[in-house]
Amino acid sequence: MNVLKKILRGLLLFVVLAAFLAIWIFSPWPVLLGVTALFALWMAFTRSGRQAASVTLVGVSTLSQRIGASSVVVIGIAGVVGVLVALLAMAEGYRHTVSNSGSEDTAIVLRGGSSAELMSVMSREQINAIERAPEIARDAEGHPLASAEIVVSANLPRADGEDGSATLRGVSEMAWAVRPTLKLIDGRKFETGRRELVVGKGAQRQFAGLEPGKELRLGNQTWTVVGVFESGDAMESEMWADAEIVASTYRRGSSRASVFARLNNPGDINAFKATLEADPRLQVEADTTLGYFSRQSEALSKVLRIIGIVVGSIMAIGAIFGALNTMFATVASRAREIATLRAIGFRGMPVVVAVMLETMLLAAIGGALGGLLAWLVFNGYTASTVAGGVASLSFEFKVSGSLLWEGLKWALAIGFIGGLFPALRAASLPVTDALRSA
Repeated sequence: MNVLKKILRGLLLFVVLAAFLAIWIFSPWPVLLGVTALFALWMAFTRSGRQAASVTLVGVSTLSQRIGASSVVVIGIAGVVGVLVALLAMAEGYRHTVSNSGSEDTAIVLRGGSSAELMSVMSREQINAIERAPEIARDAEGHPLASAEIVVSANLPRADGEDGSATLRGVSEMAWAVRPTLKLIDGRKFETGRRELVVGKGAQRQFAGLEPGKELRLGNQTWTVVGVFESGDAMESEMWADAEIVASTYRRGSSRASVFARLNNPGDINAFKATLEADPRLQVEADTTLGYFSRQSEALSKVLRIIGIVVGSIMAIGAIFGALNTMFATVASRAREIATLRAIGFRGMPVVVAVMLETMLLAAIGGALGGLLAWLVFNGYTASTVAGGVASLSFEFKVSGSLLWEGLKWALAIGFIGGLFPALRAASLPVTDALRSA
């Protein structure tokens, strides 16, 4: 019966801890700030709180004498937070780059049922019908601000010497007007009817031989790089050329993969969809480019985030055991001091709080150190990946303030668990035994 009670008590404690950690990790900062304020008021205005503050100050003052053991906790938690923040920064950087590629006033049209441009094929007749939609903006001469485009994967040597796959996008002359944020930073635009390339600065950084004036072979043809552009989004990982030349080189005929179009107003997307649905010749789907690229980033962003949390959780278990060992040793070395405090009237609660605060202080230092290292090493670090619907995509790690805050919450959660059991042990030490054995 006693064994069953211990098992049930252990399961109950596990459930309570799991619930507490879930609330702690997922609570917004105002809630946690409120809890911290209430705790500070308890320490300032109650007898037990003042006792806890006194014991905590004594313990913190002796940390320099236990620098070796304390550093185990700090370094272990710093490693957990550093790895966690770095992996989450990769997911955040990828999501930000892809989702930042669109806008509410620009639409993309694909063949019905196509989840990405590489899977879409539309005929010239369909493209002409799409461009006549009244919701598409016109230039001063009445031409629709729409660009029928084709996307293919091209094999290129990467900057590290390995073979890679780059996105070659064939565009019309209207592509520049459809994307006004895209800027040419070196060289010139390609000329219609010639095998010339304008490359994104992300692609130039990722692949070898993409400087203006260089020649390379794509589709068994020689192409010349004539310019470099920047856009601050996923387009920077692409190479652009005349759509007719790309289609003839890769034997795509007059078909295109997509149509990008500027709308008269950002809210015209529903009317634009209705116009396309009313045309029996068209079996297409339209969306804003913001919505399309946001969907493209969802799957991989979730996978990267899950990987980060799983890896961080595994490392956190090791850090928790390190904290447990350190704090149990600390409690054992301070057994006489704790027993003396209990003997002169200090209650068990202040002792529990003091030990846990000491552990969480070390955890906070480790969390801040890990976050700082992740920011210094990985913020702005350039990586590339192969994503659904596009070829190799270059993006930068993004260590944001929200990720640093998330890493600090993980550190404090580790410190809470690592200090809880040693704290309970300290509070339950028999006073006479502790004084006799010290």
